[in-house]
Amino acid sequence: MPIELSEAEAANELMRLARAIARHDRLYHAEDSPEVTDAEYDALVRRNAELEAAFPHLIRDDSPSRKVGHAVAASPLGKVAHEVRMMSLDNAFSPDEVAEWLARMRRFLNLPDDAPLACTAEDKIDGLSCSLRYENGKLVRAATRGDGQVGEDVTANVAHIPDIPQTLPADVPDVFEVRGEVYMEKQAFTALNAAQHEAGGKLFANPRNAAAGSLRQKDAGVTARRPLRFWAHGWGAASAVPGVTQSEVVAKLRGWGFPVSPLFTRIEGGTDALVAHFDTIGAERPGLDYDIDGVVYKLDRLDWQERLGFVAKAPRWALAHKFPAERAETTVQSIDIQVGRTGKLTPVGRLAPVLVGGVTVTNVTLHNRDEIARLALRIGDRVVIQRAGDVIPQVVENLTREEDRPPFAFPDHCPECGSEAVAEEGEVDVRCTGGLICPAQRTQRLEHFVSRKALDIEGLGEKTIAQFFALGWLESPADIFRLRRRRSDILGLEGWQDKSVDNLLAAIEAKRTPDAARLLFGLGIRHVGEVTARDLMKHLHALPALRVLAERARAGDAEAAGELTAIDGIGPSVVEALGDFFHEPHNVAVWEDILSEVTPPRYEVKTVASRVAGKTVVFTGKLETMSRDEAKAQAERLGAKAAGSVSAKTDLLVAGPGAGSKLKKAAELGIETMDEAGWAALVAEAVGN
Repeated sequence: MPIELSEAEAANELMRLARAIARHDRLYHAEDSPEVTDAEYDALVRRNAELEAAFPHLIRDDSPSRKVGHAVAASPLGKVAHEVRMMSLDNAFSPDEVAEWLARMRRFLNLPDDAPLACTAEDKIDGLSCSLRYENGKLVRAATRGDGQVGEDVTANVAHIPDIPQTLPADVPDVFEVRGEVYMEKQAFTALNAAQHEAGGKLFANPRNAAAGSLRQKDAGVTARRPLRFWAHGWGAASAVPGVTQSEVVAKLRGWGFPVSPLFTRIEGGTDALVAHFDTIGAERPGLDYDIDGVVYKLDRLDWQERLGFVAKAPRWALAHKFPAERAETTVQSIDIQVGRTGKLTPVGRLAPVLVGGVTVTNVTLHNRDEIARLALRIGDRVVIQRAGDVIPQVVENLTREEDRPPFAFPDHCPECGSEAVAEEGEVDVRCTGGLICPAQRTQRLEHFVSRKALDIEGLGEKTIAQFFALGWLESPADIFRLRRRRSDILGLEGWQDKSVDNLLAAIEAKRTPDAARLLFGLGIRHVGEVTARDLMKHLHALPALRVLAERARAGDAEAAGELTAIDGIGPSVVEALGDFFHEPHNVAVWEDILSEVTPPRYEVKTVASRVAGKTVVFTGKLETMSRDEAKAQAERLGAKAAGSVSAKTDLLVAGPGAGSKLKKAAELGIETMDEAGWAALVAEAVGN
């Protein structure tokens, strides 16, 4: 079905999707506390992919299609850089998608349409990814996946997992990284929660969360008391690979003492044979003593895997065929309204507890006001819910919508601060207009302000911010820089020592001259994401200039609005959001307050001499070795301007696979074109000089 959106509408939706998926990635991978189902998350990712396919020039650095997992946040565990990136998997939800995956591989490998492709298939366990590095047969390091490039060091913790050998036989390569999943069996999970309940401890939502929380412990003694298991399904860095097929190497892993999936098999046939095995595993799923959410297929020949390579975050030669979501009936007992960092009012249904897929579910996200209206949902309704491995599912059907019962009245004022709650024109989300005066938004905005992509203040995490906020020490971002006056007060709090307080204050003081784009992003202005903040600062160089233009544009100055929208990547929605921000007196007060504490230097993009300096470059088609924002950043570093469309002013077109109308127009205008490899050589030549 074609995407019937304008470019501006698509850009706005992609921005919203990126924020939503990033939040769910953080909750799932970094905090072990997911709020949506696998099916709901997958739907967001698929929608993002559809929009990016229709508007490839809108793909940004922060696109979910470019990311794996979630960056390691503030953690008591050390960080580990993976020598070979830990990838994710693309998903399929139907036999047709499996067939298309096989067809794509044949096309890429230049094989006939009926050429046999032997694949392996194994059940996809719902656990925590872990990489085990062995050197000369000895386990030297274990790490979680993290964001695929940097994970957490859990070497001491995995020493207590009996499935993981500390030493390997003599025939192991000098360096070999075994990759697999740490998980917890269902019976062990039930026993752990019973013990936690008796001791008054934290109850885990499901076995996956229990496994992740048990492994990611600073005290390895806690891990030792938890019944964790492990099985291997692949490998990373290796000085040699002991086999020429996936199945041969997996057999070798089993021979070295690693558990592998008992349902692992090699399949010679095509789509029908793979789907038949998928159905077989699905039939066995209820009786398994561990949670699975699908079946993973991998092309068996390793030389073909190498030829196929990877897309942004997943191998072309592997696919996760996901099971349909599981369903159950229950009753909506109440509907609560939660207020997020951006002021969004999200309704959450509280349910009569119901067992779905082995997990007791009590909450369901209702998304927004329109979703409640679509379902005609009210307190007391009997509903069908579905989940696919996570704690909070979605409502599929209202079974009692015809019953005579008062409708749910969605609030028109924020339940936290009493400010008016409104939906912008064309938006479905209702938001609190209180901004930084709203307590629900204030702590989350402060967390965002110090986050890794904003000011990146180490040691000032969610719990510390909540604690300082409750004490009245943090009201706005500028208060962070006034914490130095409270050193003795902080020392008086439980858990704080001289060193930890001094480290925190030093980390804060180190940000007195912050990057202007990071500071702007950290303020959490609607529609001003990480990339947009950089785009604005590249053009304006200083924050005061931004405020002047935004205020003029809101006052109706067409010249100011035009200057802003002329910036590549800036549309009317961003201009409107900036004007609205500076129109609110409390936002202006926050802006002036923070700039009284910090002094961002002039924002400049450093350039190197190159043959494209001063010229205009356009990128089109699918870039395979970098994101579009990385390409733009390279162009800017080379002194070129990266534009979004081809015109007579364009000097160079870099075309990847799938380039269409822009490539044709460039040819008509006689514009120089090159492929991605040519661009990489041009960049290397300039940087090398």
